[in-house]
Amino acid sequence: MKTIINAALAPSPVGPYNHSVLAGDTLYVSGQIAINQSEGRIILDNIEDETHQVMKNIGYILAEAGMTYENIAKCSVFVADMEQYGRSNAVYGTYFNEATAPARELVQVSNLPKYVNVEISCIAVR
Repeated sequence: MKTIINAALAPSPVGPYNHSVLAGDTLYVSGQIAINQSEGRIILDNIEDETHQVMKNIGYILAEAGMTYENIAKCSVFVADMEQYGRSNAVYGTYFNEATAPARELVQVSNLPKYVNVEISCIAVR
């Protein structure tokens, strides 16, 4: 049994998918990019602001499912330019502490949806 969970504050999906799917106690969150739903624009000013917006979008989805960043067990991070990794990682790290930081992989890819610089998906558990 699975439950579809979409969050009004997160940007509408840009394809045939939902924000997240809850299966048992596990929440699978689709990749999020830096679309600011309230402003209706993609945040591309700098990698720091872009990463913050991605993490905020993930937070909206987690909240809709009754979870927080502490529930995240694993993140997948995709960047368009590994040279920006350090700056993006510094922002990403502010959402976790050592005791609650999830498992993670980070890979550079040749392109991302809407030509953004970072996309993050995650798996959270209750």
